[in-house]
Amino acid sequence: MPRSLAALVVSALSLAAVVLLAPGVSASSSAEAAKASPKLVQIGGGRGLLLSCRGSGGPTVILISGFRGAYDDWTHVVPGAGDPPRPSGAAVFPQVGTFTRVCAYDRPGTVDFDGVETPSTPVRQPTTAADDVADLHALLGAARVPGPYVLVAHSWGGMAAYLYASRYPREVAGLVLLDAGSVFLKTTLKPGQWARFVRGGRTLGSPRTLEAVEYERSVDSILASPAVPAMPAVVMTSDHPFNFGAGPGTWRAWRTAQDRLAANLGASHLADTDSGHYIAGERPGLVVRQVRKVVRAVQPRLDRNCFSPAPAIGFARWHRSLAWCRHGARSRS
Repeated sequence: MPRSLAALVVSALSLAAVVLLAPGVSASSSAEAAKASPKLVQIGGGRGLLLSCRGSGGPTVILISGFRGAYDDWTHVVPGAGDPPRPSGAAVFPQVGTFTRVCAYDRPGTVDFDGVETPSTPVRQPTTAADDVADLHALLGAARVPGPYVLVAHSWGGMAAYLYASRYPREVAGLVLLDAGSVFLKTTLKPGQWARFVRGGRTLGSPRTLEAVEYERSVDSILASPAVPAMPAVVMTSDHPFNFGAGPGTWRAWRTAQDRLAANLGASHLADTDSGHYIAGERPGLVVRQVRKVVRAVQPRLDRNCFSPAPAIGFARWHRSLAWCRHGARSRS
């Protein structure tokens, strides 16, 4: 089943609109630069997830797509209004790979822009943010992707990124959330609107292996988990209204939820993105700049062993580093 833009609008979790190639990037060279070398990584239980990485350095940026979005959400741009997405060297994945290590992957049931369902092993649908966190943690371990990580997540992927940062705070160094789903949407929407939104997410597709998501259970998991610790973070919000599946008159609720998410994280909030929901496709340059900003804020903490377990560097050195990470690093981030 093709992952059409119209279907993604109806499902409320991905929308492509307008983006221009970065200056100096030709169509032919950009398509070549956007190519990735994905591989199926076995994560246990007879299951595999498709993973693609490029670049070098740290921290490692992990790109988490929105609802039913394959990793090519991050290798494509939308050249003009009404145009289909196409590979580009100006896209987020290849551009981030020019200054640090970056990885993107396919959750089960996701679909690429050619309408092909991912080779990641199918699972029973619908799934939860906790399922996605468990899979991502297993994937990064099995593939030996070095941490710490800056999680860059879109839409439904934001639920997994937030929960991952809560459950594995020593692994996550920063967050960039692009029009992300969050627990706050449950309180900004009216009960009937929220119920409609939840029903849309968990409705099974055709085939039934396509991703469907359990927002209600995922909200419960996040609320039951520890608070996300202070870290460099950016929330980016669409400012072109779109139908996210909760019914008419709900755009203000979406924006208010974004405000609350940014406040909760103590994050910088870019609310004037001149973008629809698919910010990575419409405004890749803006996204890349924010990712670079967070990466740069994190890098001094790498040198101070802020993410090393105590036995690896000795307890005395670890305590000195921890004090700097808690206090000295904040003045630089």
